[in-house]
Amino acid sequence: MSFKLAKFQIGQVVKHRVFPFRGVIFDVDPVFANSEEWWNAIPENVRPRKDQPFYHLLAENDDTEYVAYVSEQNLLDDDNTKPLRHPHLADFFDAQVDGLYRPKERISH
Repeated sequence: MSFKLAKFQIGQVVKHRVFPFRGVIFDVDPVFANSEEWWNAIPENVRPRKDQPFYHLLAENDDTEYVAYVSEQNLLDDDNTKPLRHPHLADFFDAQVDGLYRPKERISH
Protein backbone atom coordinates (compact mmCIF):
# COMPACT_ATOMS: atom_id res chain seq x y z
CA MET A 1 0.00 0.00 0.00
CA SER A 2 1.38 3.41 -0.88
CA PHE A 3 0.97 6.39 1.41
CA LYS A 4 -0.01 9.83 0.28
CA LEU A 5 1.75 12.70 2.00
CA ALA A 6 -0.60 14.52 4.34
CA LYS A 7 -1.80 17.88 3.03
CA PHE A 8 -2.44 19.26 6.52
CA GLN A 9 -0.21 19.27 9.62
CA ILE A 10 -0.54 18.89 13.36
CA GLY A 11 -1.50 22.24 14.88
CA GLN A 12 -3.23 23.49 11.74
CA VAL A 13 -6.79 24.84 11.97
CA VAL A 14 -9.11 23.35 9.34
CA LYS A 15 -12.81 23.29 8.57
CA HIS A 16 -15.06 20.55 7.23
CA ARG A 17 -15.96 20.78 3.54
CA VAL A 18 -19.65 19.93 4.15
CA PHE A 19 -20.53 20.21 7.83
CA PRO A 20 -20.34 23.45 9.87
CA PHE A 21 -17.41 22.72 12.17
CA ARG A 22 -13.76 23.63 12.48
CA GLY A 23 -10.92 22.30 14.57
CA VAL A 24 -7.21 21.88 15.12
CA ILE A 25 -5.38 18.73 14.03
CA PHE A 26 -3.74 16.83 16.90
CA ASP A 27 -2.89 13.55 15.12
CA VAL A 28 -2.74 12.11 11.59
CA ASP A 29 -3.23 8.55 10.32
CA PRO A 30 -1.63 7.95 6.87
CA VAL A 31 -4.69 5.85 5.91
CA PHE A 32 -8.02 4.99 7.54
CA ALA A 33 -7.44 3.51 11.02
CA ASN A 34 -10.86 3.45 12.64
CA SER A 35 -13.36 0.59 13.04
CA GLU A 36 -15.40 -0.99 10.25
CA GLU A 37 -18.49 -0.16 12.32
CA TRP A 38 -17.56 3.55 12.19
CA TRP A 39 -16.88 3.26 8.44
CA ASN A 40 -20.17 1.52 7.67
CA ALA A 41 -22.15 4.10 9.68
CA ILE A 42 -21.26 6.71 7.04
CA PRO A 43 -23.88 6.85 4.27
CA GLU A 44 -22.43 5.16 1.19
CA ASN A 45 -22.97 8.16 -1.06
CA VAL A 46 -20.67 10.33 1.11
CA ARG A 47 -18.31 7.64 2.47
CA PRO A 48 -14.68 8.74 1.90
CA ARG A 49 -11.96 6.53 0.45
CA LYS A 50 -9.79 4.69 2.99
CA ASP A 51 -6.50 5.21 1.11
CA GLN A 52 -5.91 8.80 2.19
CA PRO A 53 -4.78 10.56 5.36
CA PHE A 54 -7.34 10.82 8.17
CA TYR A 55 -7.07 13.54 10.80
CA HIS A 56 -7.94 13.62 14.49
CA LEU A 57 -9.37 17.04 15.34
CA LEU A 58 -10.24 18.93 18.47
CA ALA A 59 -13.42 20.10 16.78
CA GLU A 60 -16.15 22.57 17.58
CA ASN A 61 -19.30 24.03 16.11
CA ASP A 62 -21.58 26.78 17.40
CA ASP A 63 -23.05 24.45 20.04
CA THR A 64 -20.38 22.09 21.34
CA GLU A 65 -16.81 20.81 21.34
CA TYR A 66 -15.81 17.23 20.52
CA VAL A 67 -13.17 15.04 18.87
CA ALA A 68 -13.66 14.32 15.16
CA TYR A 69 -12.01 11.87 12.73
CA VAL A 70 -12.08 13.29 9.21
CA SER A 71 -10.73 12.25 5.82
CA GLU A 72 -8.42 14.61 3.98
CA GLN A 73 -10.91 14.95 1.10
CA ASN A 74 -13.41 16.51 3.53
CA LEU A 75 -11.11 19.17 5.01
CA LEU A 76 -10.27 22.69 3.88
CA ASP A 77 -7.91 25.36 5.20
CA ASP A 78 -9.74 27.54 7.72
CA ASP A 79 -9.12 31.25 7.19
CA ASN A 80 -11.18 32.19 10.26
CA THR A 81 -8.78 33.90 12.69
CA LYS A 82 -11.07 33.47 15.72
CA PRO A 83 -9.28 31.34 18.37
CA LEU A 84 -10.67 27.90 19.09
CA ARG A 85 -12.34 27.39 22.47
CA HIS A 86 -12.00 23.58 22.75
CA PRO A 87 -11.41 22.68 26.44
CA HIS A 88 -8.63 20.20 25.57
CA LEU A 89 -6.46 22.59 23.52
CA ALA A 90 -4.08 23.09 26.45
CA ASP A 91 -3.61 19.30 26.74
CA PHE A 92 -2.00 19.19 23.28
CA PHE A 93 -0.77 22.69 22.44
CA ASP A 94 1.19 25.50 24.08
CA ALA A 95 0.24 28.52 22.00
CA GLN A 96 -1.01 29.71 18.64
CA VAL A 97 1.78 31.19 16.50
CA ASP A 98 1.18 32.54 12.98
CA GLY A 99 -2.10 30.65 12.67
CA LEU A 100 -0.70 27.29 13.85
CA TYR A 101 -1.03 25.80 17.29
CA ARG A 102 2.40 24.76 18.61
CA PRO A 103 2.38 21.19 20.00
CA LYS A 104 3.46 20.81 23.62
CA GLU A 105 6.96 19.49 24.15
CA ARG A 106 6.85 15.84 25.17
CA ILE A 107 8.92 15.07 28.26
CA SER A 108 10.47 11.61 28.23
CA HIS A 109 11.54 9.86 31.42
